[in-house]
Amino acid sequence: MLDFLQQLVSGLALGCIYGLIALGFVLIYKATEVINFAQGDLMMLGGFVAYTYITIIGLNYWLGFLLAVLTMGIVGMTVERFVVRPILGYPLFSIIMVTIGLGFLLRSLAGMIWGTDDLKIEAPFSQGVLRIGDLVLAYDKLSVIVATVILIAVLYLFFNRTRLGTAMRATSENMLAAYYMGIPVKRVVSLVWAISAMVAGVAGVLLAPITFVHSNVGLVLGLKAFPAAVLGGFGSIPGALVGGLIIGVVETLAGFYLPQGWKDVAPYLILLLVLLLRPEGLFGALGRKKV
Repeated sequence: MLDFLQQLVSGLALGCIYGLIALGFVLIYKATEVINFAQGDLMMLGGFVAYTYITIIGLNYWLGFLLAVLTMGIVGMTVERFVVRPILGYPLFSIIMVTIGLGFLLRSLAGMIWGTDDLKIEAPFSQGVLRIGDLVLAYDKLSVIVATVILIAVLYLFFNRTRLGTAMRATSENMLAAYYMGIPVKRVVSLVWAISAMVAGVAGVLLAPITFVHSNVGLVLGLKAFPAAVLGGFGSIPGALVGGLIIGVVETLAGFYLPQGWKDVAPYLILLLVLLLRPEGLFGALGRKKV
């Protein structure tokens, strides 16, 4: 039972990272119906930016954390303005290829700037453990879970209790109607990309003390986070987090209890099973169009 609980906490921590990346997928898709396949690479970039502020420049961890997240917000707005906005209206395949190319570009830039070695950020909670009887839980994994809960609560309050959040929800429901109601749609979409990149940045900073940051980590985790978004329902913000938690827990438990090789396969088997029984995902709504 102790082993199960420790693996469960590790799975929840990993699932929170998947959930945050999947949340970025969902936010952009809901606002623009664009699937950003560079979302995992934005998380990777956030980790490297935080490493620069905290380790290279030597800033306080929390100040470096904040600056890294704000920097990623600027990166998200820049990507939307100069990469995505000019091609809106083109075939969906073209937009998907652009985001895939953006991911390659970010990985190449990261390799040229920070190198190909694995880097790690030392956080105030990197070494401590919480003991509950015989159960030992690492602070770094608990911090990921706590930070994710706080972030989700802040985003919930923002989207449901502020005028800007309401404008974003209106834009995601019907962009044309929001425009006719006087909502500055272009500015709102730019802010959605900024928030999505900031969430990815948070995931990158939280991941760095647990594992190493390297140029390909975004590609690896992005390939796990995308199924998490599909599993939860691609248009559902709560579903993104739940899907990430399911993928993280299943992957961790499979790696501990099942033979070697099942760790990477088990989450996709769960995904296939859910899609066979409920194609719209766990929290998604089945859309219908008249033709």
